[in-house]
Amino acid sequence: MDRLMTMRVFQAVVDAGGFAAAARLLNMAPATVTRFVADLEQDLGARLLQRTTRRVSLTEAGSAYLARLRPILLELDEARAMAQEHTQGMSGTLRVCTSPVLATHLLAPQVALFRTRYPAVRLEIHVSLDSELPINEHDITLFSAPSDYDGNVIARPFASTTGVLCAAPAYLRRRPPPRTPQELAEHDCLLPSQPDLQASVLQLSHPGPGQRTTAVTLQPVCASNHTEALMEVALGGAGIALLSVDLVAEHLQHGRLVRVLAPWTCGQLTLFAALPSRKFMPARSQAFLDFLAERTRARIRQALGDG
Repeated sequence: MDRLMTMRVFQAVVDAGGFAAAARLLNMAPATVTRFVADLEQDLGARLLQRTTRRVSLTEAGSAYLARLRPILLELDEARAMAQEHTQGMSGTLRVCTSPVLATHLLAPQVALFRTRYPAVRLEIHVSLDSELPINEHDITLFSAPSDYDGNVIARPFASTTGVLCAAPAYLRRRPPPRTPQELAEHDCLLPSQPDLQASVLQLSHPGPGQRTTAVTLQPVCASNHTEALMEVALGGAGIALLSVDLVAEHLQHGRLVRVLAPWTCGQLTLFAALPSRKFMPARSQAFLDFLAERTRARIRQALGDG
């Protein structure tokens, strides 16, 4: 019996919430996963899991065993990674997880240049629709959150971003751009959905002397909870959209979208890179984070006209 593998399989069953889910995660047959856990229970002489047709739960013995097991497996993974670092260096597979919109507009445009700099590093990009991203299953997990985010994860901020108003040239040829925030009310606006509200209130900020702010109440002609859909509506010329500058930087650079009411902005977000709960970070992970931070900050500065 491979005792280490039985431990890893047991942990995966608990984390995934069941045998079938763990089998998919580990790329094993469900029967194999079941056998590994049964072998572990037989070796320990204790039942670790309560099995029903609907769910799997830890027994008291299983909970105590898992609490001791997790740090041991993390230490083993860290020791393995450190040993590999001496022989592989800037090579190997880097597993990155993020949301669909960040994968498409933040991450994908940078892959070619990263691969040019680090040709021996293979990227594995996992796009997740889950609200809770599977941080411990990947080397780096990218997400955006308010600047005061204080989640129960190890997360490093790597860039600050803001919302900008922008429209396609086709729309601006039909409708002269607004000269003041108040004139937005005369335009077709495309905004993020506001639950239970027919109108949206934008809190706009001006970075000039005095840091002016103003609030504008708008009736959007199109609202969506899907950022990429809102972006496509704007690219089609339907109106003025509020979008995060890090996501539209490339469209602004190539003239597919044009900023409206610059330098007014709306809201602040921070881009974070979450890491598994371990002390050691492979060189390829650190290189990727440094590269992504450098490129993202440069694109945001250029889009905002700050250099």
